[in-house]
Amino acid sequence: MESLLDALQPGQRLARGVSRLLRTLDFAPLPEFVPSPGLRVDVAGLGPRGEIWVVECKSSRADFVSDLKWGGYLEWCDRFFWAVDSEFPAELLPGDAGLILADAWDAEIVRWPEESVLPGARRRALTRRFARTAAGRLALLADPGPGLAGR
Repeated sequence: MESLLDALQPGQRLARGVSRLLRTLDFAPLPEFVPSPGLRVDVAGLGPRGEIWVVECKSSRADFVSDLKWGGYLEWCDRFFWAVDSEFPAELLPGDAGLILADAWDAEIVRWPEESVLPGARRRALTRRFARTAAGRLALLADPGPGLAGR
């Protein structure tokens, strides 16, 4: 029988390790978060002081090269990180972003990005969207019945 971990795609395995790291840093991780229509980040983290981090997980060179939207994520976070495994050619990644080495079990920040403080109105809107997304997912786990599908 296949385990849940075996069923995860490579990027999902990275996101799992990143989420574990974020929890150790007192961040609430939220995978597959949509900060704005047309954008979907692999993992968003909401910190204890309201800071918002975005982590994009890249499992291969082809995965990175085909991602044309990542530059649009920068205006939706205080810090932006790439998360890759130890086999990824890290020299491909822009040097001004943060870098996290990850696997399905853990992750480590190896390069910190500069902080870019979000405007207050955008932070409030993102925090509200983050909370509603997380609460909606929790509600679906508790009761996947009618009226909640598609949220």
